[in-house]
Amino acid sequence: CCILACSNVKNEPVEVKSEKVAVEKAPAAPASAPAPVASTPSEGHAVPAPMQGTLLDLKVKVGDAVKAGDTLLILEAMKLENEIKSPTDGKVLSIAVSKGQSVSMNETLLILG
Repeated sequence: CCILACSNVKNEPVEVKSEKVAVEKAPAAPASAPAPVASTPSEGHAVPAPMQGTLLDLKVKVGDAVKAGDTLLILEAMKLENEIKSPTDGKVLSIAVSKGQSVSMNETLLILG
């Protein structure tokens, strides 16, 4: 009974797109201030959340070089751990989320340059 009802369900891949965004530059910090955790890029490619969920783990940090297909972070949604992969080669310019944070669909997770 259940098998017949579920046989009509189609599994379709989820496409993650990156978009080019411009970000305002922050004023320079004084020399005595500690370096910020995430830099503010002048422009780059935003990596959006493909679904609503909770950030379980960050696999990269600001300044890391990544290749297309590299895992950037782990997002939990509906009790499943989803690897969010880099859509392109680049460098992590900014991280907009932190471990344990809930995110909405299409919310920017990080910026690649």
